[in-house]
Amino acid sequence: MSDTTDLPAATTDLDLPKSAAGAAIRRADARLRRLSHDVHANPETRFTELKATAWASELLERHGFAIERGVADLETAFVASYGTGPLVLGICAEYDALPTIGHACGHNIICASSVGAGLGLATVADDLGLTVKVIGTPAEEGGGGKIIMLDAGVFDGVHAAMMTHPFPGDADILDMTNTMLASVQFEVEFRGRASHAAGGPSLGINALDAVTVAQTAIGLLRQQLPIGDLVHGIVTHGGDAPNIIPERTVLSYYVRSLTIDRAEALDAKIRRCFEAGALATGCEVEIRSTSRTYSHMEADVDLTRFYGRNAAALGRDVLEVPSSARTSAGASTDMANVSLALPAIHPGVGIAHARGFPHHADFTRACATSDADATLLHAATALAWTAIDAAGDADVRERLLRGERRTEPAG
Repeated sequence: MSDTTDLPAATTDLDLPKSAAGAAIRRADARLRRLSHDVHANPETRFTELKATAWASELLERHGFAIERGVADLETAFVASYGTGPLVLGICAEYDALPTIGHACGHNIICASSVGAGLGLATVADDLGLTVKVIGTPAEEGGGGKIIMLDAGVFDGVHAAMMTHPFPGDADILDMTNTMLASVQFEVEFRGRASHAAGGPSLGINALDAVTVAQTAIGLLRQQLPIGDLVHGIVTHGGDAPNIIPERTVLSYYVRSLTIDRAEALDAKIRRCFEAGALATGCEVEIRSTSRTYSHMEADVDLTRFYGRNAAALGRDVLEVPSSARTSAGASTDMANVSLALPAIHPGVGIAHARGFPHHADFTRACATSDADATLLHAATALAWTAIDAAGDADVRERLLRGERRTEPAG
């Protein structure tokens, strides 16, 4: 277990509140590690995160937070509030796991670090004129929980929102704007007609052939896609038996691009490929959205600057990816939608000695190690200090209170 008592004192003009927040986080270290490990050991997929929601909200409630559960009509969403100051800062907590491979995206660390940041900020909220909200957001993995909560007004009145995301490595990735892609997610169902594959094949309409035609069209289309456009999917149902002409097939697909407009344009092209499969084979096709569209990310430049300074003060290397370096490499998050609605950041935090990459079983194991515990403590402290900087900088505070974003748009 990494030593959690040797974090450096803050070195900015806000030394006293930063020191107080850091000390509160260190005092909660054992409880935060337990929260992270309990969530990791009990993976719950999107919209089913009953245990994680209960553990996170109960820990906050024991420290004086007022809890509103089931917000946005989502059973596993909550808002935990502390303080009455005019500047309202939201710390987003994720806790959903991936199917079959558990917490391969480190949401257990996100959950614990966001709760930890909230506990730290609660000790200084009144002095800084803050209201702290830890916002429990389910179903980041394909369910768009934050988008649902945005649409329901959960983020109304929140002046800025922040969270971190773990990755393998020793450094922090300061601005995820350059690696977060807009994403459209949908399911495709082809319906044909069953028949005996040997005795009466001419009587069937093969829904699996429709899949082959559509995926061939997509494969050819890839030659003409610009850098930054991605498409990937799986067949979730391909038939029932080899000797039955498949009458029904189902696919799950994602398309991604550098901006939300480009992702939606790519979505239209890919849908035509599936329509072509239906036309060529005589099948019927239904294409249905499985989640709200995830946007591209636009990080707030001042909050990003504060986070980078605080990560460095905590002894971390900080990497910046210039906008000119944007490529198709990346992922998608519903925190990006939050970033288009209000000032927000989503930096990456490194887990030392981690093997694999998010969404791989090796990374699942890396997210429950002593190195992961050290990362969550670092992330909680950096987030809390960033919030303190935002509250203590007169110009930034006034901008946030006016509801103004300051970003460098993706493109």
